[in-house]
Amino acid sequence: MFTKILIANRGEIACRVIQTAKKLGIRTVAVYSEADKNARHVAMADEAIYLGPAPAKDSYLKPELIIKAAQETGAQAVHPGYGFLSENAGFAKALAETDIEFIGPPEGAIIAMGSKSAAKEIMDEAGVPLVKGYHGENQEPDFLKSQADDIGYPVIIKATAGGGGKGMRIVWKAEEFESNLASCKRESAASFGDDKVLVEKYITKPRHVEIQVFADKHGNAVHLFERDCSVQRRHQKVIEEAPAPGMSEENRQKMGEVAIRAAKAIGYVGAGTVEFLYDEDGSFYFMEMNTRLQVEHPVTEKITGQDLVEWQLKVASGQELPAKQEDLSINGHSFEVRIYAEDPRQDFLPATGSLLHLSTPEESEHVRIDTGVLQGDTVSVHYDPMIAKLIVWDHDRNAALARLRGALAQYQVVGLTTNVEFLSALANNQAFEDCDLDTNFIERYRDELILEDAPADEDALVAATVYQLVQRQQAAEASAANSADPYSPWNSVSGWRLNTDNHHAFEYIDYVDSIPNEVSVTTHYRDVTHDHLYLLELPSKEIKIHAAELNDSNLRLDAAGKRFNARVVDDGKSLHIFVNGNYQVLEKVERGLDADSEDAGGSLTAPMPGTVIEVKVAEGDSVEAGQPLIILEAMKMEHTINAPTAGTVAEVLYSAGDLVDDGAELLRLDASED
Repeated sequence: MFTKILIANRGEIACRVIQTAKKLGIRTVAVYSEADKNARHVAMADEAIYLGPAPAKDSYLKPELIIKAAQETGAQAVHPGYGFLSENAGFAKALAETDIEFIGPPEGAIIAMGSKSAAKEIMDEAGVPLVKGYHGENQEPDFLKSQADDIGYPVIIKATAGGGGKGMRIVWKAEEFESNLASCKRESAASFGDDKVLVEKYITKPRHVEIQVFADKHGNAVHLFERDCSVQRRHQKVIEEAPAPGMSEENRQKMGEVAIRAAKAIGYVGAGTVEFLYDEDGSFYFMEMNTRLQVEHPVTEKITGQDLVEWQLKVASGQELPAKQEDLSINGHSFEVRIYAEDPRQDFLPATGSLLHLSTPEESEHVRIDTGVLQGDTVSVHYDPMIAKLIVWDHDRNAALARLRGALAQYQVVGLTTNVEFLSALANNQAFEDCDLDTNFIERYRDELILEDAPADEDALVAATVYQLVQRQQAAEASAANSADPYSPWNSVSGWRLNTDNHHAFEYIDYVDSIPNEVSVTTHYRDVTHDHLYLLELPSKEIKIHAAELNDSNLRLDAAGKRFNARVVDDGKSLHIFVNGNYQVLEKVERGLDADSEDAGGSLTAPMPGTVIEVKVAEGDSVEAGQPLIILEAMKMEHTINAPTAGTVAEVLYSAGDLVDDGAELLRLDASED
């Protein structure tokens, strides 16, 4: 077994590998970019080596820097994690030439599966079922369109070197093919340095079911059953579960055998995943093989009781597989959700910002959290916006789903937009509970999953107001304790008035569907002759507050005999209230403050920070409503800015290659009088 390894990655997967390495007594070396110098994985490792600037192309994607760090620290092996260099055959070869073990498959296996087209040819020869499609070398647009016409619409265009949902487009009609092809090739070239694509028949209600396989250097191979990853957005997985619901033992065995056959066909070693499209009739078709550990590997670990990173380390060091096929079995059910900094209401656009507040459910045998960030860290534009993976397990699917709902209700993030509310809606969706699964699930149930803002409820208003009241009281008491005159009336916030009722009005702006609504709560202070501390006048009723206790941001109160806990996080501008599993935001305002925003007129702004990929119009051009104007790229995803109305381009403010901030004005459009 190795005594020291280097982890050529960052974030939660780097932390995950370090945890298992420490358990086995293996010393670890982390690498980091300028943006990650204070990252969690850097602090966890025994050593850490600086690579370079924040952009991945200048740090994590430079094989020569990784190899140099491994040599200088005496690391005997490199674990690539996933993403970055994990499926880079040249990197695996370069490590082998320096006698450093690559904790992954051999170079040949990566090359064989690195091209979706070549992979399908190999799988066809191995007798693995395939979907009808074109996987050849001819990349002429007219030829590819003729192939799509022959296959029959809908078709899916995929980057042959792709993965993670990048470089992929569904084409429903012939007239949409050319524009989708151009976009797919452009995204593929930007993400993988290769714009080759394949075209396949698109199965309209497929499930995405994948088999975890493992092989050693002695010719042994096993599968560790299946995962269902059907619920996706932007062709990227959102929630994964194991085992796949409704899977028969017969199909489980067939798919497992096919997956092992696929691995053996390319001389595979280590952890890999064979991905299939699973049709309603139980038929399945090879999609691709990922030659690395998958993001969703924890659900397999939970149902099998195996540590897949430990398996990787043992296999890479030359040991045989830790278990035979007959030793492996399924125990219970597990879910994993990916908690992202993104906005589901804006087509899941990635978000950036600092984690002002981060509170997670307590970990146990039922709840696991894999993360690479801590409170105070920043989610930047340079890397994937995943904050954490939340994994739950229980004895059956319904019990595990209940665990997931409870854990999501306890997950609190303030400082940036996240998908936690969306994930909660998904976990509570009846169709999901009923296993009505396919890769279009989110589109089919979008109205039930992507919810509009609800008005602040009674508990949130009470919590916000009482929080401010008690916070002021605590501040006054602290000030009095440090004052030369602790009994001065200037240190009191009891609400006492000489000639008027002792009351105070708190005003908030509650945004509902992006519309600001002003809400006022009048507080009447009470003295010792009353049975309550405050009387709150809410918009709809009066509530007596009998008791209130504030510890940091944790509030416990008794409102008219109803006792509940709330957490209130003050970011200076707004109060973020977590109560009864709900999250609501109230913006604090002062009376007379002008809350009107400046009219943006005919400007169009960037919905996210990123890079301008293409400007499709010039000053003076006439455009129609919905016409593409500018294409942005951030976090390896494209976003097209379309004209909101017909008009004339008055001014273009950025060019291709320019970096833009979130909210930056991109161009000005004079609307047509018609």
